Amino acid sequence: MNILITNIKELVQTEDSPRRKVCGKDMAQVNTITNAFLFIKDGLINDFGTMDKLPKITEDVYQIDATGKMVFPSFCDSHTHMVFPKTREIEYVDKIKGLSYEEIAKRGGGILNSARMMQEKSEDELYADALKRVDEIIKFGTGAVEIKSGYGLSTASELKMLRVIKRLKENTPLTIKANFLGAHAVPPEFNGEQDKYVDVIINEMLPLIAKDQLADYVDVFCDRGFFTVANTERILKAAATYGMRPKIHANELDYSGGIQIGVKYNALSVDHLEFTGDEEIEALKNSETMPTILPGAAFFLNMVYAPARKMMDAGLPVAMASDFNPGSAPSGNMQLIVSMASILYRMTPQEAINATTINTAYAMGVEDILGSIAIGKKANIFITKEIPNLEYFPYSFGDNKVETVILNGKLI
Repeated sequence: MNILITNIKELVQTEDSPRRKVCGKDMAQVNTITNAFLFIKDGLINDFGTMDKLPKITEDVYQIDATGKMVFPSFCDSHTHMVFPKTREIEYVDKIKGLSYEEIAKRGGGILNSARMMQEKSEDELYADALKRVDEIIKFGTGAVEIKSGYGLSTASELKMLRVIKRLKENTPLTIKANFLGAHAVPPEFNGEQDKYVDVIINEMLPLIAKDQLADYVDVFCDRGFFTVANTERILKAAATYGMRPKIHANELDYSGGIQIGVKYNALSVDHLEFTGDEEIEALKNSETMPTILPGAAFFLNMVYAPARKMMDAGLPVAMASDFNPGSAPSGNMQLIVSMASILYRMTPQEAINATTINTAYAMGVEDILGSIAIGKKANIFITKEIPNLEYFPYSFGDNKVETVILNGKLI
């Protein structure tokens, strides 16, 4: 079905020459077209422009009048853990009472808690639960998502998670990338023998994952109390032999070296980044690694906020993703992430939009097909309800401003 959207109040994030990413001062600019049309043909963006330049379209089309409404490219959420066995609201109460993320982990909670429950859940149960979350994030405007494993922490359970992610890829309208995060935590049976668990990741998990092509990327939680730089380097070297590019959990809890090791191994992104100083920013300059901030986790855990402004002032790009997971960011609402970007990180609405569309598309390796309104890109867009302007989008936090979702050129 071909779709023609007319009388668009404002068409957001348009590009004549698509960019791979947006950096530094350029993040303050978002190109828009007022009183616009958008023509979708064969699942792709075929044409767009002002209404006075609307060409005569001879094909059969489904027409949408978007008077008073805005059209955005769908969000790309480049960091989630949305396949999980059960929510962890009891730990939420522990957080309220003052226990830290690390203290909960040391008691056997956190990631280890999810890993225990993961062993009890079947693939069908995990898939059914994840489908509900997929429907939820689509309604809020997400069209592409990266999903990590990491709640398995054993060969059987990690493979189970990745098979579920593969099913989601095949059976939902989302564009999905799978990320193998076996190095998310050290299982209790390897307590004090972390290197032996790294051996399992390298010698057992990676070969099977590569054989069945279950993951697009490899990830490591390189941070204080989790995996060291040396552990991370071993895993990344092994993954490189299978052609798996890294994406690193880095510097959430301390100046861990995670950013530097990510840059050294050409990580597509380094994520979290609460502890980012001059040395880390210098390492990111002139690299191909996207700094990715996860506002939901920092907010939920009451942590320091990553220095987004300092990064942009240094000329870096910044991406922002949801970190949707049961322990530290139980929301996949990317509209809320846009609001947090402005409220918590003092980013302008334009910077926030760049951080959640073009730059997150880059951070999950789909910038050639998603992230902006450009001819030839996949038609993943949403139409808002009637709203006054772009600034209203992050300003009005908490409500769903999306009225219509189109993914792969089809109405959802």
